[in-house]
Amino acid sequence: MLKIAIASEGENVTEHFGHCLNFNVYETEGKEIVKHLSIPNPGHRPGFLPVFLHELGVNVIISGGMGGGAIDLFNEKNIEVIVGATGNAEAAAKAYLEGNLKSTGSVCHQHMHHGEC
Repeated sequence: MLKIAIASEGENVTEHFGHCLNFNVYETEGKEIVKHLSIPNPGHRPGFLPVFLHELGVNVIISGGMGGGAIDLFNEKNIEVIVGATGNAEAAAKAYLEGNLKSTGSVCHQHMHHGEC
């Protein structure tokens, strides 16, 4: 089983990981989604969300953008990071399962949330 978390605003992938409204979490077997949960963002604190998602058993995190610090923390926990995703969260999860969603390496650097994504 693979668990995919998608930083979301409702049903859509969000641009700013740390400030998302919720995480859509998909439990999968093979290329099929077998369970879907929407978990409210418990709050943004530096270094907290990677630990929170790791404790949920997440294997993959998908977001529009994410700061380099968060990416490093996910990598330390062996959680694959996919950034640059857009659109419907479930469609992004399915695209990942099909091998059609690749990370663009879109790390947040130069916008008003510098250091906070």
